[in-house]
Amino acid sequence: MDRNGNKRIKLLECTLRDGGLGLEDMAKNGLAEDVFSPEEIRSVSELLGKAGLDVVELGSIEISRDDKRGFAIYQNIEDISKTMPAKYVEGQMYAALYRGPDTPLEDIPVWRPGLCEANRVILRYSELQKSLDFCAALSEKGYRVFVQPMLTMRYTQDELQTIIRSANEMNAYALYFVDSYGYMQAEDIQKFFSIYDKGLDPAIRIGFHAHNNMNLAFSNALALLSQKTDREMIIDSCLLGMGQGAGNLQTEIITDHMERRYGSSYDYVSVLEAAEIIEKHLSGNMWGYSLTYLLPAIHKVAYKYAVDLRCRHGLTAVQIDRIFRNMPEDLRHRYTPENAVELLDLFGYGS
Repeated sequence: MDRNGNKRIKLLECTLRDGGLGLEDMAKNGLAEDVFSPEEIRSVSELLGKAGLDVVELGSIEISRDDKRGFAIYQNIEDISKTMPAKYVEGQMYAALYRGPDTPLEDIPVWRPGLCEANRVILRYSELQKSLDFCAALSEKGYRVFVQPMLTMRYTQDELQTIIRSANEMNAYALYFVDSYGYMQAEDIQKFFSIYDKGLDPAIRIGFHAHNNMNLAFSNALALLSQKTDREMIIDSCLLGMGQGAGNLQTEIITDHMERRYGSSYDYVSVLEAAEIIEKHLSGNMWGYSLTYLLPAIHKVAYKYAVDLRCRHGLTAVQIDRIFRNMPEDLRHRYTPENAVELLDLFGYGS
């Protein structure tokens, strides 16, 4: 049976995906050598399914020469689908995320039972039309497509309307607005919801993915839940907030809120059991609130600059604040290690 007493609001649990990418970020920056074990991946996915989460995201898909399964990153839809547990409640789905439109479409099979039916796709800003065409092709292959314009605040009104039209044309399952750098406020939630609600076909769900740089993930989720609508909505969360950068809305908080406020019924014991597995990865990792993640959110800058400047180059919070206040606009969203060094030289902190 469906445990969700309020069918209008669904929760998507993305610990393995966003948390896995967070672990990958730590490894790339030399900050931690930590991975999920196969047993942890199996146990967490099983417990989240048992908890009755409406959608459970099992990881990412990315073509790579390296074995990245410890970060819940898989080579193709077939490999990630092998990690699917049983479905525990009516309507429950398991999801995979494509990190961009790079997988050749001819290599993606038509959906069939045994494959993840929900596919999320990060729209690449520099290849917007290619990304949207990729989404449309997945929809034609029978997948339920979740369209994810990362860093939605970056998009112009015209670009948002292009995405909305494409979502309607492909009959997307959901269109998200994504607070990638964690600086959305309640008024931004209301603005994006209004734009989407006016333009999207009634059957398309509106999704929200929060990041917690300014400790606003939960309050922003409440701002979305307060919108008066009959449209279905999807809210993302992660156990203990695990995720890239400052992490995400916490599953253990939003599930409790949904039960108390909206009459949803999740197996909270299973949520807690899964959270205890993830808690083992807290030591030595950097997700969660910190000055390092607050400053880029305040100044609307890619958070990876702050990680680089703080952890690789040893700058103080005051020095990072000075750079972010005065950095060239064209660099704000274009983090690379080379651009970080350019900023160091520009502001007199280089070697």
